[in-house]
Amino acid sequence: METYADAVKLEPSEAEEMQAKPPKHAITNGIAPPIVSSIPEVPVTVQRKPFSQPEDDERLPQAGVARANIAASFEKPSGTTADGWAQNHRDQTVLQQHVEFFDSDKDGIIWPLDTFRGFRAVGFGLILSLMSVLIIHGNFSYPTAGSWFPDPFFRIYIERIHKDKHGSDTQTYDHEGRFVPQRFEDIFAKYAEGRDYLTIWDIANVLKGQRVILDPIGWFGAFFEWFATYMMLWPEDGKITKEDMRRIYDGSIFQVMADRRAKKHRD
Repeated sequence: METYADAVKLEPSEAEEMQAKPPKHAITNGIAPPIVSSIPEVPVTVQRKPFSQPEDDERLPQAGVARANIAASFEKPSGTTADGWAQNHRDQTVLQQHVEFFDSDKDGIIWPLDTFRGFRAVGFGLILSLMSVLIIHGNFSYPTAGSWFPDPFFRIYIERIHKDKHGSDTQTYDHEGRFVPQRFEDIFAKYAEGRDYLTIWDIANVLKGQRVILDPIGWFGAFFEWFATYMMLWPEDGKITKEDMRRIYDGSIFQVMADRRAKKHRD
């Protein structure tokens, strides 16, 4: 049987040394080598360090495993529990939850008028709401149609919303509409230096850091989504909190925003 020393043609003295001292990255006695996520020779890996859970804190186990129906974060490992959100939406993916607010009659279909009313309800003006309808339904209707032919009314079908996944995003949603906690945490670890909020400059870095080559649709889609998020939340201190972002992903914040705006108008 050919040994490692034979395969790489080591001198006898070198072979003896290799047997005494196994390769740096070899698994020894069933123990895997330490995980290396950044190296000084490649500065970008040092500048953008991924989220790493403290060894003594396992509140978010297997962060890289996608959650089908909860938007789990390090601080909220059970997702959104307020008003029974996670329990009430356990039969929907997180991406489906994200758009459900705009399905006003809950029939699984979002009409352009539904989107217009939804954007108005959360505080968008007339012009921005109309632009949002054109952008969203013009781009996202056809992939969900379930047919070779586009929907004549530009409706969006929630059961196939995962087909609207585009490139150059944060990859927090996977291609089936599940939520990947590791990717969500990476946003703040890589671009906000571990802070629990994002500034507009952090968002600019997210857009620049996540874009991939030759993907104009993805570039524009990501820009529009982050622009709309910032416009809707419009934080007075210029900081979008991590919790608000998490609730954007599962859609639980939209009704809160709509109720808040309605109350303000009544008062």
